[in-house]
Amino acid sequence: MDFKVFGKEGAPSLLLIPGLGVSYEIFLPLIGLLEERFRIIAVQVDGFTLGTFTRFTSIDDQAGQVIAYVKESQGGRLDCAYGLSLGGKILSRVLERNEVVIDHAILDAAPLLPLPRWLEGPLRYYQCANVWTCYHWTGFWRWVFHSHYFDVLLDECRKVYPFGGGRAVLDGYKSVYTNKLESISDPDIHFWHGSLEAFVARPQAKHLQAICPSAHIEVFPKMNHGQLLVDHPEEVARRILEMV
Repeated sequence: MDFKVFGKEGAPSLLLIPGLGVSYEIFLPLIGLLEERFRIIAVQVDGFTLGTFTRFTSIDDQAGQVIAYVKESQGGRLDCAYGLSLGGKILSRVLERNEVVIDHAILDAAPLLPLPRWLEGPLRYYQCANVWTCYHWTGFWRWVFHSHYFDVLLDECRKVYPFGGGRAVLDGYKSVYTNKLESISDPDIHFWHGSLEAFVARPQAKHLQAICPSAHIEVFPKMNHGQLLVDHPEEVARRILEMV
């Protein structure tokens, strides 16, 4: 795991954890909007680094590395943390372990529940095929396999695939979908998701509210997975500024 630091030293701290198959660079537009106001730490998750081959380990190990970094470099406290998808899962585990203080947390479409055992394997290999094809294929076949994706996510997958490959995708999905969020500390927690991913995201939000009734659930109309961040980073920036 690697940590890229931006912004002003001594400013409020903001941790950004990207999703599976993409690098920290998916946050660059958001970083550009906030680096004058925050000390920003952007995480490179193992298996999805740029320029360096790494292997994904587990959600718990990734969370442990984040916790160790926050303790060492931030005095054990963050003003705000934002995790996208897999990043939200890692962030939820950081909150669950309750070893550092996070004043505001955003879980953007984080998968908080395990899959049924019969579905776990097929979905892992399906998603691995998705990432493999977006790296290797273009034109008609890319459209066939990725009509439910949007181009920025596909381009991000293409950038990181050479450094972790299909093994990182398979290991990442296995760890994500075999762990259940059991409890969570109670800072200001926000769960976001798009209406176009509600079938998958709604049960996660319901589970979060069951164990943390004060959590704020927001659904963004006509948005798909990660699309608010990609298409409207200024809106994400505005909401973070309002929180901190």
